[in-house]
Amino acid sequence: MSSASARYVLALDQGTTSSRAIVFDHAGLPVGSAQQEFEQIYPEPGHVEHDPDAIWSSQLKCAQGALASAGVSAGAIAAVGVTNQRETTVLWERDTGRPVANAIVWQSRITTGQCQRMKQEGHEPLVREKTGLVLDPYFSGTKIRHLLDTIPGLRNRAERGEILFGTVDSFLIWRLSGGRVHATDVTNASRTLLFNIHTLDWDDELLRLFDVPRCMLPQVHPSSFVYGQTVPELFGVSLPIGAAAGDQQAATFGQACFEPGSAKNTYGTGCFLLLNLGEKPIASQNGLLTTLGCTRSKKPTYCLEGSVFIAGAVVQWLRDGLGLIGASADVETLATAVADSGGVYFVPAFVGLGAPHWDPQARGMIIGITRGTNRSHIARAAIDSVAFQTRDVLDAMQRDSNIALDHLKVDGGASRNDLLMQFQADLLGVAVRRPQVAETTALGAAYLAGLAIGFWKDESEITSNWALEREFTPVMPQPERDARYAEWKRAVDRSLHWAV
Repeated sequence: MSSASARYVLALDQGTTSSRAIVFDHAGLPVGSAQQEFEQIYPEPGHVEHDPDAIWSSQLKCAQGALASAGVSAGAIAAVGVTNQRETTVLWERDTGRPVANAIVWQSRITTGQCQRMKQEGHEPLVREKTGLVLDPYFSGTKIRHLLDTIPGLRNRAERGEILFGTVDSFLIWRLSGGRVHATDVTNASRTLLFNIHTLDWDDELLRLFDVPRCMLPQVHPSSFVYGQTVPELFGVSLPIGAAAGDQQAATFGQACFEPGSAKNTYGTGCFLLLNLGEKPIASQNGLLTTLGCTRSKKPTYCLEGSVFIAGAVVQWLRDGLGLIGASADVETLATAVADSGGVYFVPAFVGLGAPHWDPQARGMIIGITRGTNRSHIARAAIDSVAFQTRDVLDAMQRDSNIALDHLKVDGGASRNDLLMQFQADLLGVAVRRPQVAETTALGAAYLAGLAIGFWKDESEITSNWALEREFTPVMPQPERDARYAEWKRAVDRSLHWAV
């Protein structure tokens, strides 16, 4: 522990649409928090960017705000944990720390053509074997290559060691440490298309395939690891940076899914279902990803993952794009004004579809509209779409693993929506369990950081902190469940391969 007075851990949770920070006590309960949205940049349809400096400034402001909210000084913080939107790609100058371009966000489809060419050239089996991933614009490798190939002179600078690459965790750690630490963890590295999940190292064959210089890459550590110290001018004292983890793996850790066969689903901007596989990976035959979970040592933990690109973001679109609601929280009130969606199905393929379809050319669609359809039916269909996409993923996961879940742990902002959670339980036919602390992404980062410096002893102490807030049990008759899901699949079929 950093000092005798250190009674809390600070988690930095850098997300796709907002940055947040939460101070947790030893019981794993939040005692102070701050959150700030930042600008989403859409240069062209299907392309999404962020300003890395806006990410940094919002995250730092939230960290300082969380301390103020908790009423504690930085001296009371034992360690800082970092969790982040994964795959989003940042390139910056080694000497100055300045970004060389906007970050390319994980949602962006800018490298669709590049991925299609690589598939046609027969590279996907090799990529799949080494990384557990598919050739999709979602991941970082093609984003790095796009920036190196399109910014004049950048590739030469990168080859000279002047340019660094990182996912958002690496960029934040670089800034937090005053440019002293260029590092990432295994979970973020495993989302780049450049990291071999079996050797647990950057892969030279993949680096040649994607034409990425090794000297750009961060050093890879376990998720729970003292990466370095924050510079004193940020918080008044130096604090140990005790963790880095991709947001979905951090949430899995925060949900205490430590045993093989345990699973959680996070309802954030996207929707991400992870199943703990233990020490042996499974190669998916049903459109899922094999990825690395959080680690405290060099021994790997593998997970099956289903990635849904648009979940909570569909509610944000109802708010900002259509103006149907004034605040995201209003969607549940609007949707409960009707008994169901009235036969309307909403496929939110704004940036294509992720697992298990992996179609970057799919596009969003609302179908089943009649003269009787109103704004409440649209809102209800939008909420339903999140549960339907989760069903797609869970069905694929159970086929791959031969594990039939008897319950599903849930977390993330949209998990607070009781209407969604009940429909999710109905659609899956299993109990849905929501913990008392819904922000398990930040909690997982806090736990990982605390474990690194001895604030918590081990995973059993964390498991004892987990507490149920509410369980949703299925009440929908099986015939209705099957009929609704069959209609959803018909709708998805119509959205595929649209942007050709």
